[in-house]
Amino acid sequence: MAQTHPLNGVITDDFQHPLAGLNVKLINTGFFAVSDSSGKFNFQLPNGKYELMVNAIGFQSVKRNIVIDGKAVYLVLKLTIHSQLLNEVTVKSKAIDERRRQESLNVEVVRTDFIQQHLGGSLMNTLQRLPGIKTIGIGSGQSKPLIRGLGFNRVVVVDKGIKHEGQQWGADHGLEIDQFAAEEVELIKGAASFVYGSDAIGGAINIKAPVLPAPNSFGGELNLIGKTNNALYGTSVRLFKRKERLFFDGRFTYQNYGDYRVPTDSLYVYDFAVGLHKNHLRNTAGRETGIHFNTGYITSKFKTLFYLSNTYSKSGFFANAHGLEPRRVNAEVHDASSRDILMPYQQVIHFKLINKNSWIVKRHNIELEFGYQHNFRQEYNHYVNHGYMPPVYPNAMNIPIDLEREFDKKVYALNAKDQITLGKHQLQIGINGELQNNVINGWSFLVPAFKQKGLGAYAYDKLKLNDKVLLHAAIRYDVAQINLLRYTDWFFSETENGSRGKLVRANNLIRNFNSFVWSAGINYNVDQFEFKANIGKSFRIPIAKELGANGVNYHYFSYEKGNPNLNPEQSYQADFAIGLNTEKWTVKLSPFFNYFPNYIYLNPTSAHDYFYGAGNQVFEYAQSEVLRYGGEIQVKYQFAHQWSAEVLAEYLYAQQLSGDKKGYTLPFSPPASALVNLTYAPQKLVGSSATYFSLDYRITAEQLNIVPPERKTAGYSLFNLQAGTKIQISNRPLHISAQLQNVFNTKYLNHTSFYRLIGLPEQGRNLVLSVKLPFNFNRQ
Repeated sequence: MAQTHPLNGVITDDFQHPLAGLNVKLINTGFFAVSDSSGKFNFQLPNGKYELMVNAIGFQSVKRNIVIDGKAVYLVLKLTIHSQLLNEVTVKSKAIDERRRQESLNVEVVRTDFIQQHLGGSLMNTLQRLPGIKTIGIGSGQSKPLIRGLGFNRVVVVDKGIKHEGQQWGADHGLEIDQFAAEEVELIKGAASFVYGSDAIGGAINIKAPVLPAPNSFGGELNLIGKTNNALYGTSVRLFKRKERLFFDGRFTYQNYGDYRVPTDSLYVYDFAVGLHKNHLRNTAGRETGIHFNTGYITSKFKTLFYLSNTYSKSGFFANAHGLEPRRVNAEVHDASSRDILMPYQQVIHFKLINKNSWIVKRHNIELEFGYQHNFRQEYNHYVNHGYMPPVYPNAMNIPIDLEREFDKKVYALNAKDQITLGKHQLQIGINGELQNNVINGWSFLVPAFKQKGLGAYAYDKLKLNDKVLLHAAIRYDVAQINLLRYTDWFFSETENGSRGKLVRANNLIRNFNSFVWSAGINYNVDQFEFKANIGKSFRIPIAKELGANGVNYHYFSYEKGNPNLNPEQSYQADFAIGLNTEKWTVKLSPFFNYFPNYIYLNPTSAHDYFYGAGNQVFEYAQSEVLRYGGEIQVKYQFAHQWSAEVLAEYLYAQQLSGDKKGYTLPFSPPASALVNLTYAPQKLVGSSATYFSLDYRITAEQLNIVPPERKTAGYSLFNLQAGTKIQISNRPLHISAQLQNVFNTKYLNHTSFYRLIGLPEQGRNLVLSVKLPFNFNRQ
């Protein structure tokens, strides 16, 4: 040490910020050092001449000649930013394909490029291009998912690991999800109760948490969108920043739209002719905002992440088809502007806070998730008396005269799981717990207030026998309790024996449920061929509406009565998938079979209600045996380097085997359909890349297999066009995509839309233009 002398130094950038983790070499000596978090490095060197060099990505290389002559030497090395424009490199990941091959269930995965290319009025509208996925829509941008004909509380929507809880029971109750904030979505077709518990009896839509920003990054993106049919305009802005272990990621979304247009100028509601001003569906305008903020702390072994979001929407109901008096609608006031939101309308706020924690401890990957949600939904309408309701709204009422219905739901959720690697086994054990409290208000009643709690535990084992065969097995046990609260009318009615009193619409009711479910499957993958099979049992507990509804459902023009004696739905299913992947061909066939010994459905009766409506037919919840089977097929052929063709088709058959509707199908059973696509993707056009031109031709069969009071639906065919490209602007990629939906303004009825009950066709021609501009402020 007496014969050596220190060489110390510090490395900074042009802004005097220290640069850590850089290699400092002494050429031809074998000596090297690494700069620490302060940018400092040091050597102990004998006398002599040395050549020092520092290389760093994004900076110009630095070389210095150093002489050690009996004294300490101190250096300050300033690295200058150096950028070089490289030719575009396309990285193709097989992660999604591997996910499908490894998963026991039928899984589809879509990412932001798919969402932008097929952007619809909502995330669910966007996803329905996939076979087996449909929506129940009400026209104003609100929609609910259907997976293989099952929807409402039979499909779970999971957002960042926590089950999304709103008012899923209503067709007009859309999902409070911002599709601009969805980077990756998994769609599980088929029962997934062994993972997600009750409500996943028909499938699951898993919206993944956004990818964490890269270390030492600072950037964001700007999205712009416009639509011609309802004059929609909107934007979504994202901003993120991350150091090594801390980050933030924020997004703000805003959309504003007017009444949408349909290819007809009149229709009939309650046999009353309704004219549509300039083909506009009056009072279907709306406003939507979304605020998201994510932050967290990340290390190689542990991370804790927080996701906060608040979505708000205000949208009108079609004025002539809400309530019981289409004749009383003031068309002149509504038609004065296509952008105003008058009564009737709905207003929804959904607040969500999620905390995700994960630890890696030897063979264990432990995850712990906490969730809190507050769904506050209000429906406003003019007071209209029916039955024994007073003709003049009482001044003494503490409920606002225009508040028709209000639902205030708070949900607390907990998920915990441990993924353990044991030789050829990948074992996952976990628990899910949830508490719900739903309070009601308003002068109209349909569903009672309720409290609900549930707890489930599961174990899932994946055994890799060899490179070709995977075996799956899962078991789960759940307990749940639902507590319906008593509701009494606020007005007096006359009973059948001539007395007067405030009628009890719902009594206190406590029901306890438990269920054991299981699943078993096999995956066989060899070269270009894949096969999977899965069998299992799933369940779903009855919801508050099915147990205790007792009122007019204005959207279905019916009076609905719950059944407090309903048992949990049980389902036995078998799912298969056969696939072939070659250089030119991709083929996948996914048949399924499903048996319900006690499916819950809304059964029309011969009774009519005059106490609370205008003689609406009474529907009662009942249970019956149901058989369902069908499947999807996907075929893609790359017949030239720039040309490809694809066919996506689906078929579903459902039949009730018992009950009053024995021999009939189920409500909202989608007809068979197929989509044929032709895509041209030139390698490169002048000044652009990732260019595509695409044509979709969708043909949908007629639906003659119905259950009264449904009506038969005629078949139809549609043409949709898509085009997109990426342009470099100041070394930043500008993504542009356009769609022309319903090119020929075709008039058609969608069998899964509840507005088809009044013969209302779907949206007419619609041009959608969206632009996305990523940006960054990185110094490197």
